[in-house]
Amino acid sequence: MSVASLRRAARETVSGLPREFWWLWTSTLVNRLGAFVATFMALYLTLGRGYSASYAGLVAALHGLGGVVSSLAGGVMADRLGRRPTLLVAQASTAVSVAALGFVRDPLAIAAVAFLVGMASNASRPAVQAMMADIVRPEDRVRAFSLNYWAINLGFAVSSMAAGFIAEYSYLAGFLIEAAMTLACAIVVFLKVPESRPGTDAQVSHEGGDAVRLWTVLRDGRFMGVVGASFLIAVVFQQGAVGLPVAMGRAGFTPADYGMAIAVNGVLIVALQIPVTRFIEHRDPGRLLIVSALLAGYGFGLTAFAGSVGVFALTVCVWTLGEMINAPTQTGLVVRLSPVHGRGRYQGVYTLSWSVAALVAPLMSGAVIDRLGAEWLWGMCAAVGTAAALSYWVLMRRLPKAEPTTVESRTEPRTEVGTA
Repeated sequence: MSVASLRRAARETVSGLPREFWWLWTSTLVNRLGAFVATFMALYLTLGRGYSASYAGLVAALHGLGGVVSSLAGGVMADRLGRRPTLLVAQASTAVSVAALGFVRDPLAIAAVAFLVGMASNASRPAVQAMMADIVRPEDRVRAFSLNYWAINLGFAVSSMAAGFIAEYSYLAGFLIEAAMTLACAIVVFLKVPESRPGTDAQVSHEGGDAVRLWTVLRDGRFMGVVGASFLIAVVFQQGAVGLPVAMGRAGFTPADYGMAIAVNGVLIVALQIPVTRFIEHRDPGRLLIVSALLAGYGFGLTAFAGSVGVFALTVCVWTLGEMINAPTQTGLVVRLSPVHGRGRYQGVYTLSWSVAALVAPLMSGAVIDRLGAEWLWGMCAAVGTAAALSYWVLMRRLPKAEPTTVESRTEPRTEVGTA
């Protein structure tokens, strides 16, 4: 592809999106630029504090448990109270709890505050995703979600490299920087992002529609199939932040080594996510999801053979390609399956799959590394990736060929969404 073609593709990718989206995008970017804690939490506990891999896994699991609780609560809040209030409460609470985590020393206190951090930080995800679906036109949503995902990984690439060096200087500095950046996100939302909620449950019922409850979402078999497959693939992807740093630390690599290896993930997504999205957006989602699951599982499986930072980085390249394919494909499917007046709850349940994975994956990785060794963990990742691919195959076989179009027309509102 020529330079002119790349420039034209870039212009087409960023044009036509509303101003509110770009402020929300900016908030996402600022948040991820300061996301140090998730990157070096395992190293902080094992190398900085001298705890075992099992304890580090337990703390990470409690962080994930907080996310499980807030996934559903954040989705309900986004529908009932509004997207903007939910974002403000979640981001302010995250800033306070992350700062506190840097000062606590008692093992029980660390575990308790980690739970609060997970609960506060994850509460904003359903609101962000629902707000983007509200303010962006249906035909632009996949592109908008890809751009938001791109911002997440641009920030992650920078913060990953910085986190390793900051950790060698001061872990506390990393906690305080993340708290400050998260507070800056709340300020951006407060000043620039308007409310976008289409209407309350009472208004929907008054207008003759069916109000969406959590039970409604859980009874949606097709949607819950997507959630189940998402959980399997999320368990694998979580190992990049949990199993990989612990395994590298056990093998004698430094925090900076891990930071450089995992930064490949963010750099590759920043460089290739937009062209990859343009390449896959009109292709069969079933095949794409199967390929993404296999790349993820066997990409982590290859980590068993890594003995240098360069080889670790190569394995990151493999599973990152799976991530780039999976994210926009699966997100587009979820949005199409979500009714307009229940987007918060649907996004909350979808987020739950990643939150439960964040709970299960650390427990799995810590126990396996301590008892069997890292090689077993990477073999299990290959097996789980294969199971995810089979799940996607079964799920997509059950969907009609024209399901994306049918669902989109079923879930779109008849009128444009205005601000509250």
